[in-house]
Amino acid sequence: MSTDLPDVDPSQPLSAERAARVEELVAAMTREEKLYQLVGLWEGRGGTGEGGDVAPMADAMQGDAPDSLTGYAVHGLGQLTRVFGTAPVDAVEGARGLTEKQRWLQQTSRHGIPALVHEECLTGLAAWGATTFPAPLSWGASFDEQLVERMGAAIGESMRSLGVHQGLAPVLDVIRDARWGRVEECISEDPHLVGEVATAYVRGIQSAGVVATLKHFVGYSNSRAGRNLAPVHAGPRELADVLLVPFEMAVLDGGVGSVMNSYAEIDGLPVAADASLLTELLRERWGFQGTVVADYFSVAFLQTLHGVAADVADAGAQALDAGIDVELPTGVAYLALADAVSEELVDRALRRVLTQKAALGLLDAGWDPAVDLDAIDLDPPAHRDLARQLAEESVVLLSSDGSLPLGDSGATTAATRIAVLGPNADDPSALFGCYSFANHVLAQHPGTPMRLRVNSVLDALRSELEGAELVYARGCDVEGGDTSGFGAAVDAARGADAVVVVLGDRAGLFGRGTSGEGCDAESLDLPGVQQELLDAVLDGVEPSTPVVLVMLTGRPYAVASALERCSAVVQAFFPGQEGAGAIAGVLSGRVNPSGRLPVTLPRSVGAQPYSYLHPILGGASSVSNIATEPVRPFGHGLSYTTFERSDLQVESARVDTGGSIVASVVVTNTGRRAGTDVVQLYGHDPVASVTRPVTQLLAHARVTLEPEASVRVRFDVPTRRLALTDRRGVRVVEPGAVQLRVGPDAERVEVTVHVELVGDPHVVTVSDRRTVLTTVLTTQNALEPLD
Repeated sequence: MSTDLPDVDPSQPLSAERAARVEELVAAMTREEKLYQLVGLWEGRGGTGEGGDVAPMADAMQGDAPDSLTGYAVHGLGQLTRVFGTAPVDAVEGARGLTEKQRWLQQTSRHGIPALVHEECLTGLAAWGATTFPAPLSWGASFDEQLVERMGAAIGESMRSLGVHQGLAPVLDVIRDARWGRVEECISEDPHLVGEVATAYVRGIQSAGVVATLKHFVGYSNSRAGRNLAPVHAGPRELADVLLVPFEMAVLDGGVGSVMNSYAEIDGLPVAADASLLTELLRERWGFQGTVVADYFSVAFLQTLHGVAADVADAGAQALDAGIDVELPTGVAYLALADAVSEELVDRALRRVLTQKAALGLLDAGWDPAVDLDAIDLDPPAHRDLARQLAEESVVLLSSDGSLPLGDSGATTAATRIAVLGPNADDPSALFGCYSFANHVLAQHPGTPMRLRVNSVLDALRSELEGAELVYARGCDVEGGDTSGFGAAVDAARGADAVVVVLGDRAGLFGRGTSGEGCDAESLDLPGVQQELLDAVLDGVEPSTPVVLVMLTGRPYAVASALERCSAVVQAFFPGQEGAGAIAGVLSGRVNPSGRLPVTLPRSVGAQPYSYLHPILGGASSVSNIATEPVRPFGHGLSYTTFERSDLQVESARVDTGGSIVASVVVTNTGRRAGTDVVQLYGHDPVASVTRPVTQLLAHARVTLEPEASVRVRFDVPTRRLALTDRRGVRVVEPGAVQLRVGPDAERVEVTVHVELVGDPHVVTVSDRRTVLTTVLTTQNALEPLD
């Protein structure tokens, strides 16, 4: 296999030689050979074989189709599905086997075309023994797209080392309802934050020569009642102004190579059959040049779940016509097409598939599928270090009465006794999300070792607080109603100088967990009897005993009472294999927390669905008895130091509607230790032609400061951040007054300044700049004046 990184930027034309090879193949292939290039093969059969149930309805959807390469792909093959991510496969043996499969395709099929190989890679490559990074909600909590880009590059390196060409990540669904099980796979409830972080991931993974795939285009997260695979009712304005924004950013700014359709049906029309989205918007308006791949079985779902196709051939014809180029995970519908669609449609998809294979080098003469087996290392120290950094940056301190850090209160002395309680305290799998290999695959192979060095929170605290005596009691399970362990937990807490209670979720699939795909929630109370355990502990200890709640979850929970009663509350969104050390570091004070909430912390399930981007009418009101105010707002997060934001300025108080707003603000560390602030610039549009959010994030920056140091942070914000879909249905930036706000989160405002957008309404185009430019202008002692 060539060690040169291939060009995976679909906006760049192929070389003349590679383009000629594509056209030569299109002209030479039979109809059957063409169709086989448009489908995948999932060996192991997903739900019916050793792979277990790792895709929706895998057993029913694959039916009696052959599941071996030799029985399936004699006419060639478009993609191989999850060679490493279906069952525990040794990386070296898997790579050796993959080389054999590719050589079989080269030698057996008439044109010798290799398959493109794809894998899941949302929290790292989903393969046995690969580094498991924090879940995407943690990416959002870090507000650090540069670090996410480095993580993406590391994941791409691992995939490339095995001979994998495409990764099914990132997820760009904007969080709309915390009850939805796949919240853990999402980055934020703010579309621009989603777009910035996801675009960084795309750049990272594609820099390693691996094609990124945007999921799930579009609307999936806006399902009714937060249910997986439920109907979506979103108007064209919500679609354009919220749900499509991150996809547009990743396509136009990230140059992504692939897009995966959503399972959703939007206002009665399934996305898999919607040419207005998959062709007119994505390709004709945005200029996307890559491949559109089907979410698993979504083509056949047009018949079985949506009822808009008479049979699988009809489903395949509709999907191909709409713009889906590749049916995944295997060929249920496209191989049934026969003469159901025109040759022109088949060739359209085929040309895109072959163009991508050519760009990856797969069609070059002499391409060799072999990889360097001795160089394979899926969990190198550099990757673990990245996982640690991201975990540390993503832990959010929700509340504290001064009891944290424990190191400041003598917890490292031999006389200190700390009770560590709860079902997630001594369970390494509690650190991982649904799409981690541990919870996605290994959970269905009991007794199989993880092949990763992973500490539990209890293990990490033992290492972190060497001088303390730690006493552990589980108390209860994540799920279920068994309270028999409460007594031991309360006894342990009563004899302790401090108590750490570790609660939260267990990630799983299709009801096998409390968070993850198909694990939706009817309530936003902590699962099982965990809240009752916490209450029992709080009631059983002296009021002077610090009780710290640590939540390892895949969604925000309604924990208002815990925030009121606990000495401190720490939130971690499935922080990955280095997450326990990050949490222990925050508790001890070695790590100064800098994570910020990428999603609102709700008051109750009755307030769902809720977003901080609500208009005036969506806020608290005397005409309803339901309180919607969150207990902690978007952007909230505490530190062990304090920050002050001041002197918000703009370069010009009058800005053209098609221009940029340039604003700067001074940030000062007013505390006694170094720390990192996430500077957040918000915009408020008081009068518009349609209702607008009461506030919206325009820009952000992570700034690390020593005590008494200050910086001036400059933001160059394109006005399109304030774009809206007007009454005509046109996306524009309207003239008028805009208030800029800076504060520690979306609700608290410290400084404001006004800008007037002038000129005619500016119609937003794909050529408009989307990226915010951020500069730290000055660093000096806070006691000195800043220019």
